[in-house]
Amino acid sequence: MKLLIPGGAGYIGSHMVKYAQERGHEVVVLDDFSTGHEWAIKDCEILRVDLLDQAKLAQLLKGRSFDGVIHFAAKSLVGESVKKPDLYYRNNVVGTLNLVNEMLNNDVNNLVFSSTAAIFGNPITDKIAEDHPKNPINPYGQSKLMVENMLRDICAVHDINATCFRYFNAAGADPSGSIGEAHDPETHLIPNILKSTISGGSVLKVFGNDYETRDGTCVRDYVHVTDLAQAHLLGLEHMKHNRGFSAFNLGNGSGFSVLEVIESCERVVSNKIPYDIALPREGDPARLVANSAAAIREIGWKPNFEKIDDIVASAWRWHNLKVS
Repeated sequence: MKLLIPGGAGYIGSHMVKYAQERGHEVVVLDDFSTGHEWAIKDCEILRVDLLDQAKLAQLLKGRSFDGVIHFAAKSLVGESVKKPDLYYRNNVVGTLNLVNEMLNNDVNNLVFSSTAAIFGNPITDKIAEDHPKNPINPYGQSKLMVENMLRDICAVHDINATCFRYFNAAGADPSGSIGEAHDPETHLIPNILKSTISGGSVLKVFGNDYETRDGTCVRDYVHVTDLAQAHLLGLEHMKHNRGFSAFNLGNGSGFSVLEVIESCERVVSNKIPYDIALPREGDPARLVANSAAAIREIGWKPNFEKIDDIVASAWRWHNLKVS
């Protein structure tokens, strides 16, 4: 297949590019490199454009044919979205609408959209399935839900198909160690733990230890980034026989507390990792764990990284190679 991957230079996008190329697919990356990294992608055509620049986007895509579009381009920092909601609605919603308009103009009919578990808000069940109430508690989650609703409506009246994947906590790195997580600022738990062991600088902070969980710290679902890439190709296959709009939750299905993740990192790096307990962060639910049964049943997805130590080990390999 020939694939267009907006946001292909980002963390999940670059792993998608590598995964698709290794399976013989031709990839074209579309990215403005505001947060992505050119070193993370190789052997593919690059279209440098901001999705908000509709004129340039139309010019670059005019007459281009793709078997599918896998769309990762988005702003994704929850805290920033609270401070700059206009930026998030403009970038994530308007940018996606511009992309879909150009798909329609060029008869490109299959879109896989990178959504998020943040569309659900505070959970009311132990595991979150697709029919869980959707009540985002920040503009980031709200912007992704708006795009899902927009895609549902567009698919109902146009010859276009869209599959939305709601990720829980993407984690890990490509098994080769050649690419991995490199955000600035880094907000994710596993890389922050591992970076603290390398830098030996500031002590890791654990936000809250009195949640109603088995050890008092927040429980999250960590899904390996390569397993997410696998799901996106399966999503394109799914749309060959299932027209219109669909959405699936993607997670490991197992919840790990903050302290359990720290313990896993200690096992992987063979060293104790000091931490301080800080005040809980406002809006942090005690538990966020996916029910991914629908994706497993309907698109044939099967995560290969089910153990937290394996996820952490892949991230550690990347961080070690990066600083060596």
